[in-house]
Amino acid sequence: KLFGGNPAAVVPLERWIDEKTMQNIAMENNLSETAFFVKENSHYHIRWFTPVNEVDLCGHATLASSFVIFNFIEKNLSQIKFISKSGELIVEKENDLISLNFPSNQPKKTQTSELIQKAFQRAPIEVLQGGNYTLVIFDSEEFIRTCEPNFELVKKIDPHGVIISSKGKEADFVSRMFAPNEGIDEDPVTGSSHTVLIPYWTEILGKKIFRAKQVSKRGGALFCENLGSRVKIAGNAVLYATADLFL
Repeated sequence: KLFGGNPAAVVPLERWIDEKTMQNIAMENNLSETAFFVKENSHYHIRWFTPVNEVDLCGHATLASSFVIFNFIEKNLSQIKFISKSGELIVEKENDLISLNFPSNQPKKTQTSELIQKAFQRAPIEVLQGGNYTLVIFDSEEFIRTCEPNFELVKKIDPHGVIISSKGKEADFVSRMFAPNEGIDEDPVTGSSHTVLIPYWTEILGKKIFRAKQVSKRGGALFCENLGSRVKIAGNAVLYATADLFL
């Protein structure tokens, strides 16, 4: 919905521009991610930039890019294949939802640390590593919602991002994601973090289809499915603004 979820900028290109210019555009946009894509034959190459660097995978900016392609560039498409630094990504239009098919990142248990307890002022149930994330599990949705982490300490936990999560009350599970090293203290809604969360909660809850909620201030709902080596993450998007860039 408008003024909710995770805003992303989308820059369709006829051909690639230099990396420094893409990074400067992302810095100027000052959103958690700006996506750039170029069509090549029947598929699209896609890249994502935070205000400070390029990242290997971004769910919400892929969803936003797909929304632009489905609604403004190739209106007859029902499926898009993106090529990215994380491999092949398949996106499908399913009624009012846009469904992302991403590689799964099964997290593995690791040791908790005094640093994690200090950063969140609470001892976690367990700590895991998956993909580029540290996943920290707590015992309370209320804590996930109200937690105010120490971002200087969060920076020391993981060079990319830290996810906190618990079982949910209305949703199957809730989460938040912090990436201060990427220039994003908190990401409002994060598709890529669910490539770690979905396989974790499959083992804990014994199910493969989930309704998840990211309980940041803006918040967002995600419809998720564990497909084995891949996961499906579905959501929707709305258009807020269009603009021309003068470079």
